Amino acid sequence: MEDDKKFSYFFLGLGIGVAVGILFAPKSGEETRELLKEKAEEGKDYLKRRSEELKETATGALDKGRQAVARQKEQLTAAVEAGRTAYREKMEAGVQPNDPAGEIIEGV
Repeated sequence: MEDDKKFSYFFLGLGIGVAVGILFAPKSGEETRELLKEKAEEGKDYLKRRSEELKETATGALDKGRQAVARQKEQLTAAVEAGRTAYREKMEAGVQPNDPAGEIIEGV
């Protein structure tokens, strides 16, 4: 029963608020609708600009990430190739299998 009173007071307050808003509105209904339409368009334009900015930012971050991965790949390829070259040089130099330097190279 107490909840019923709360809802009654809520709707009474809502009705009074709407009535006061209509009576004291600074503009006519047509002007108010036009103002709301303009503000909605401004909001739409703002969201469109903001989404384009975010898209550009994301694209830039993605490009930087791709470049970083490409650099790391190049560095890793160069390191592997340097290791292979060092291994071949040691093998051509005749490093014995029981030689400590040979064991290190074989572990690579």
